[in-house]
Amino acid sequence: MPAIIDHGTTRDGLIQFRRRWTPAGPARASVLLLHGISEHTGRYEHVGDRLAEAGLEVVGIDHRGYGQSGGRRAHIHRWSDFLDDVEDQLEEVRSLGLPTVMFGHSMGGLITLSYCLDGRPVPDLAVVSGPALGVDLTSKQRVFQVVGPVVRRVSPTLEIREEFDPTVFASDISVGEKFRDDPLRPDFVTVGAAMELLGALEEANQRLASLEVPTLCMHGSEDKLVPAWSSEPLASVAGMDRIVYDGLGHEIFNEPNGLEIVDEAIGWIDAHLD
Repeated sequence: MPAIIDHGTTRDGLIQFRRRWTPAGPARASVLLLHGISEHTGRYEHVGDRLAEAGLEVVGIDHRGYGQSGGRRAHIHRWSDFLDDVEDQLEEVRSLGLPTVMFGHSMGGLITLSYCLDGRPVPDLAVVSGPALGVDLTSKQRVFQVVGPVVRRVSPTLEIREEFDPTVFASDISVGEKFRDDPLRPDFVTVGAAMELLGALEEANQRLASLEVPTLCMHGSEDKLVPAWSSEPLASVAGMDRIVYDGLGHEIFNEPNGLEIVDEAIGWIDAHLD
């Protein structure tokens, strides 16, 4: 069943676009769904619907600057702005009086981990897929890592564009082609946003050992955007579970067996709710 659409307002006054998937019967837990970079919650209709079918109340937010939420496109002033939005939405989700699960993909997975390490009110459980904890930098990106801070001081909203490769998302190239043609997909990221993401990535890696929220990490072995090696440190953190799916790409929920993987996440959630 398609999501119900509503809107909220961030603490600094931006419109926040939200999708809600509600189970037919009483919900046994609530899920806050966090999407990745350049995308939006509309790409998670099948995920939200599957979670709701399993009795979970799901709320997905379009991050500021993405999808149909407000804010300058593909830009973030401070990484903490993302965390503020998540904190406020998590508080609303918690008002349902149910156990809460944060469920993030790629940049949304990094936001999830970063949030849980930031000393804020945490969810009961977390599920992350392909969390953006590391990248194999191209020579161009390595140069940017050096000059980015200087460029940011002069022009933080300068737009960076790279060639779009539809083959890196899932084994079915049509997944990437459909994303490429999505009118809500910004084809750039700003210098400021890129530097904030890299800084958050580095900080999260430094603090992973202190993560206390029980977390499931799911990663495709053939992920070309966020390589599987980047989430290996999670496997050694107490209370964490990590599954690597052989032969799958970055968007594991958009692989042919994607809904089966969602079901595995549901099974893990159920086991940790008992």
